[in-house]
Amino acid sequence: MKAKAYAKINLSLIIKDKKEDGLHYLDSVFHKIDLYDDIEIDENELDKCVLSCNIKELEEDNLILKAYDLLKKSYKIKGLNVKLNKRIPMQAGLGGGSSDVATFIKMVNDCFHLNMTEKALRKIGKSLGSDVIPCYYDEPINVHATGYLVSRIISRMEFNLVVIKPNLECNTGLMYKKLDEIDNRYIPDKNGFIVQALFYNDLDLLCKYLFNSFEEVVDCNNIKKDLLDSGAIGALLSGSGSSVFGIYRNRKEAKKGFELLNKKYECYLCKSINNHLKKD
Repeated sequence: MKAKAYAKINLSLIIKDKKEDGLHYLDSVFHKIDLYDDIEIDENELDKCVLSCNIKELEEDNLILKAYDLLKKSYKIKGLNVKLNKRIPMQAGLGGGSSDVATFIKMVNDCFHLNMTEKALRKIGKSLGSDVIPCYYDEPINVHATGYLVSRIISRMEFNLVVIKPNLECNTGLMYKKLDEIDNRYIPDKNGFIVQALFYNDLDLLCKYLFNSFEEVVDCNNIKKDLLDSGAIGALLSGSGSSVFGIYRNRKEAKKGFELLNKKYECYLCKSINNHLKKD
């Protein structure tokens, strides 16, 4: 079985108060884009999961291996060989690791006909990381609490974008720590406008209300300016960084921006992924 694990961007990411367990409350809108990792699985006779990856350091400490162990405790599954081809940049705020494990869980569910309920999928996802549950969905979603409360957003919108991965890695834990050190931090209520923009297919409204709390601790102003100067109508840091994306009015403008920016940065020309559009 083969599948694509799609990257995500955050059209809004509002970090709120921290809980006693160290996790933060948040409001966010996740949207998948067509930048992806390749995952292939097939059975083996070793009664364990063997992971091979084009990035060797990911073969030993990987959420896919942890997910397999959790699944094996509850379901009758055989040993698996897993091939992971990484395309999504790491420590970039694009959810590559979370999307990989979410996609792997769905593949195992289908491959072994486990018929896992949504409750079971959510339980195992929550135990593996706050972004795993949102990454189950290849459609725009509204995320609340610490990442486990998810609601689908009905949307017909498609948009084109350029993603820039600067020569910088952002550790999520460190970024949260820096945010916690800011007194009287600005916490807006902009999620509703993003949801409204997606529902009404209003690209200008969407770009007007793009927001990410982590921009207070990740300096991305120069990259955002370059994106806007290249024709983007909105630009934003994704996740806790370091990737920054720009949204364009159409594919032609996005391609033009990509060709210009690719001379200076590591760039990806992308479009949004929305399962609602596949159901027509």
